[in-house]
Amino acid sequence: MRRLIRLIRNVVVLALLALGIVAGVLLFNVYTHGSRQLQVAALPRLALDEAAAAARLGDAIRFRTIADIADPDHSADAFRGLQAHIAASFPAFHAATSRETVGGYSLLYTWQGSDPAAKPMAVLAHQDVVPVAPGTEKDWQHPPFDGVVSDGFIWGRGSWDDKGNLYAILEAAEALAKDGFRPRRTIYFAFGHDEEVTGMRGASAIAALLAARGVRLDFVLDEGLIITEGILKGLNRPAALIGVAEKGYATFSLKAQATPGHSSMPPRDTAIGMLSAALVRLEDSRLPMRIPPTVGEMFDTLAPEMNAFNRVVLSNLWLFRPLLLREFEKTGPTEATVRTTTALTIFNAGDKDNVLPGHAEATVNFRLLPGDTQAGVVDHMRRAVNNERIVIAAAPGNTDPPPATATSTPSYRALSQTIREVFPDAVVAPGLMVAATDSRQYVEIADNIFRFSPVRATAEDLKRFHGSNERLSVANYGDMIRFYRRLLENTAN
Repeated sequence: MRRLIRLIRNVVVLALLALGIVAGVLLFNVYTHGSRQLQVAALPRLALDEAAAAARLGDAIRFRTIADIADPDHSADAFRGLQAHIAASFPAFHAATSRETVGGYSLLYTWQGSDPAAKPMAVLAHQDVVPVAPGTEKDWQHPPFDGVVSDGFIWGRGSWDDKGNLYAILEAAEALAKDGFRPRRTIYFAFGHDEEVTGMRGASAIAALLAARGVRLDFVLDEGLIITEGILKGLNRPAALIGVAEKGYATFSLKAQATPGHSSMPPRDTAIGMLSAALVRLEDSRLPMRIPPTVGEMFDTLAPEMNAFNRVVLSNLWLFRPLLLREFEKTGPTEATVRTTTALTIFNAGDKDNVLPGHAEATVNFRLLPGDTQAGVVDHMRRAVNNERIVIAAAPGNTDPPPATATSTPSYRALSQTIREVFPDAVVAPGLMVAATDSRQYVEIADNIFRFSPVRATAEDLKRFHGSNERLSVANYGDMIRFYRRLLENTAN
């Protein structure tokens, strides 16, 4: 009995000792994990005519610049109208720069720098917008293409994505040009016209043109991650996330063939049945979750700014990684940062209720985590579908994830500094852009690529992105203009 008591006592002592060691390690990691935020003074709020700027953006929204992957000249009149509005609205900018039309409707402006030895930079935005889903027009508080400015907001398709960035850049550059600003380094302003349908005609053509001229960019800034408010649990301040990496984009068609015939005599295997079963298996066989390096760095940067429990978790991923992944798996936006996602987006089959179709086709879109490849996704699909009668084909425009940009670079520091100056309440951290942007077309000619939109957004606002009631607050739009002006001052001087 005494021997048993001693054994139990020793086990308890060892358990307590182990717990003490674990607790010590946890606390050590927490308290040695200091803040990585740049300490800079907030800029005085620059005066500008926000109402006039909002009205110009409202005008821009009225041009229905919807790109079509199959028709290069779709919305041609709308693009021409928008570009005429840009020329009329920003005369000082046009006087200071040279303008070229590329790929049909994309715009490339060059603001020549005074120092030919200084590496140029590029600021990107896109002119095109996504269409409004048929039948949802009635769900809009204001018609989606009326460009209404009301209740402190600019309403309409493109107010956020991406005419807000486009016009904020132009407003900032116009003001600088009027003030006599001359950049030390050359600035390229590249405004694609088909970002929403792969960017192959616009951004790709601009990048190829710059490459042919021997241009090598220090950095590219495109639309991207935003300033989240109340979205990250445990963080009581807004989080300005800079996309230093981007997921890959890969779309595949799945096709099933069967003998067409009368619905009164269906065979055991039909085209719709085979393809539907394949899609169910594919959706149920999700790719594994993991924390890529960029997301890990985001956690490291945010950890010191978190409340007690979340700070402990993010400072000790060696222990809490499974817990964190389970939490991230609960919602689509968070899961997308730790998994290559599978999205079934299109299904086509049949045209009559009493005829068995001989062909069924579906489209599946994957967003690839850094480290994953298109080839790996194809292998995964074949294993999951497990049916040799299903033909899998890649769509044009697919890309693997581009290389990540290091946060140790001067350009990242300048961007972080600008955010902290204009949005002093925000915590700045690197992040992973889960959608695709035009910036991926510039990988071969840019040393650094950043994806950041100076847009404040709550969880409720995220539903408006590509959805109904897209809007941008006039106050936020003013800060976007201030941000781009300060960025040009910080990086091009």
